[in-house]
Amino acid sequence: MILLLAIATAFLAGCQTPGATLVDLRPSYKPDNIFLAGGKLPGDLKRVAVLPVACDRRQTDLAAGRDALEPVLFAELIKAKHFEVVRISREELWRLTGRADWTGEDVLPANILDALKKESGCDAVLFCELTEFRAYAPLAVGWRLKLVDVRLKKTIWAGDEHFDAGNPAVVVGARLFSRHGQMVLGDNSGDWMAVNSPRRFGQYSINSLLGTLPAR
Repeated sequence: MILLLAIATAFLAGCQTPGATLVDLRPSYKPDNIFLAGGKLPGDLKRVAVLPVACDRRQTDLAAGRDALEPVLFAELIKAKHFEVVRISREELWRLTGRADWTGEDVLPANILDALKKESGCDAVLFCELTEFRAYAPLAVGWRLKLVDVRLKKTIWAGDEHFDAGNPAVVVGARLFSRHGQMVLGDNSGDWMAVNSPRRFGQYSINSLLGTLPAR
């Protein structure tokens, strides 16, 4: 019996990748509250103006989350290489529209898309909103992103997602994302950071949502 148990244990160990744990055997979270017009990005969509991240400024936790995660959002957009990213500052947006941020849900001024196109030479505008931010365990981040074609005045892609580390599938996704960035195969040292660092968890949430952008 002891011999059979030892053989079975060795067999199961051999079926796992280096550093694998039970978390690897569970399904990871996949964003599904996504709108997509057509099966791919327009071939001539080359440059996107990214607006400042908006949030409900009356909620201090959201304001703090926006300040922490806005640079992470821009970095992940550049890394994704779906299009050229042109960052619109709050000062520029205020000068053009009289407001420092806009969401995709706002009633927009009639000329805002044309003004942004003239200012940046963009083909589309990405509206960004942080809808939730919880910096204590279990961490939570919510994003509402909308990509709008400035030429056709229509939404190309939109995502409205909530990532909560209280959801086991989200924990799996965050840890796998963290492991993917490790330099050493089987290094799981980032597992704790993946679901305890607000910045790292925010990076995972952005990367996961941007992963739903279609190819050209």
